[in-house]
Amino acid sequence: MALLLLRSFLAIACLTAAIAQAAGFETFEIPAGAEGPALRAAVWTPCATPAGELQLGPYVLRGVRNCPVAADAKTAALPLVVLSHGYGGSFLGHHDTAEALADAGFAVAAINHSGDSYQVRGGPNDSIAALATRTMDIRRLIDHMRRQWPAHASLDDQRIGFYGFSRGGYTGLVLIGARPDFERLPPLPSSPCASAPQGPACAGMRQRFRELLATPLVHDTRIKAAVIADPLSTVFDAEGLKNVATPIQLWASAYGGDGVTPESVAAIRRSLPTAPDWRLADKAGHFGFLAPCSPAQLASGSEICRDSPGFDRTAFHAAFNTEVIAFFQRHLAKERVVSPR
Repeated sequence: MALLLLRSFLAIACLTAAIAQAAGFETFEIPAGAEGPALRAAVWTPCATPAGELQLGPYVLRGVRNCPVAADAKTAALPLVVLSHGYGGSFLGHHDTAEALADAGFAVAAINHSGDSYQVRGGPNDSIAALATRTMDIRRLIDHMRRQWPAHASLDDQRIGFYGFSRGGYTGLVLIGARPDFERLPPLPSSPCASAPQGPACAGMRQRFRELLATPLVHDTRIKAAVIADPLSTVFDAEGLKNVATPIQLWASAYGGDGVTPESVAAIRRSLPTAPDWRLADKAGHFGFLAPCSPAQLASGSEICRDSPGFDRTAFHAAFNTEVIAFFQRHLAKERVVSPR
């Protein structure tokens, strides 16, 4: 395994060394419109300037603020990877993976989801209702990057990938054709349906779910490859996954957490009509897929920074990011992408 990772890393380094030296980074806003509220977003791009440290709240990023897209990257027509965070997360939760992809010649865009980012966790949308808006959020992000983003001419419209973790993994599965069954989803502990399933508050919530889900969830055939890590998966069975044909790299943590179990992710693996590129994160819990924590995050004692004994998150991410890059390099290569009819 170590030899394979080393070979993958060297191959990617050879392919991308001439493209960029660092990740450019900028934030922006997708304006509110008929399809949803305003969305806070970020983008990482190839940059010809050596990286420095960027402090954003408790996060420490490696990159260059507002760096113009590297000239040779513009002429190469950048593949785009869109990123979807988990419950209560933000567009910075997987910043190291975004930085690695940008260093390797990809543009990477991420948002704070409208229904269940850190800004609204615990609020009235802290329910499966938020799952109804996630796919539209990502479609709006792709649309913005292809049409309104100032450097949109540097993107290759035919090479779009997706990365999602936890609820973001659910989001990706739906986008590439899966159909969830929300009756299979247990209520969150904070939901009135957990404490009083027969009560009026739960009845009202279920009615809002029915109204929100009356319209079919958004799929997006522009996505040509997807990396799915520890997805919220109890809402899917073989029938709901039968139309998924997009290549997937599927990751499971050894121990799970936050409502995701190794068995539930393995069930997705068995139920997909085409076998995914299956990976198991040895000794990892669910939050091991989040970027290694900064000193400030570690000092806060945050749950997302606590790892299982014997798990080195920094070392894992070095290997994980290499495998993610290699997957997207294989499946978003120009000669492998077929234009939509």
